[in-house]
Amino acid sequence: MEYVIRALRADEWAKAREIRLAALQDPAAPVAFLETYEQAAARPDSFWQARALGATGDEAHQFVAAAPDGSWAGTISVLVERPDSEVRFGEAAKTDQTHLVGVYVRPEARGSGVADALFRAGVEWSWALGGDPIRRVRLYVHERNSRAAAFYRRFGFVASGATAPVPGEETAQEHEYELLRPEQS
Repeated sequence: MEYVIRALRADEWAKAREIRLAALQDPAAPVAFLETYEQAAARPDSFWQARALGATGDEAHQFVAAAPDGSWAGTISVLVERPDSEVRFGEAAKTDQTHLVGVYVRPEARGSGVADALFRAGVEWSWALGGDPIRRVRLYVHERNSRAAAFYRRFGFVASGATAPVPGEETAQEHEYELLRPEQS
């Protein structure tokens, strides 16, 4: 099946909610996301509306993989982090960077290239941002999420050596992976 990778539109908040709830019901959710299905499902529509609106600008952007029938096979969000930005997770930005979060591909679309296409969209959007150039794209992966870590490495991300504790899991760690901006000639 062919998918179109495109930016989320603010009026698609209900579909964004649905795919997030599906992601949080995935068996990998406990090592892939920092919230539970119950937490997300309890949020009011106004939360989802604001979240979708916030994911359509220059500071955050969400991409979806849309099928011809209008269903969504996957999603990825990109958060812009500047040295003077609020720290969302891990260490404060030392350079202009983006942070990939909320990565999810429905089981029936896995292995079809959707994840690669979503990552390409997120990385290309990062490199094309105006203002000070983005120097790196980063993400975190739970130490027990080997499937995701293998995909990130295959895509070109490398472990930066930075780690962050997993909220609610005293001994577990999230490992930071990064993709550095290619040198411009």
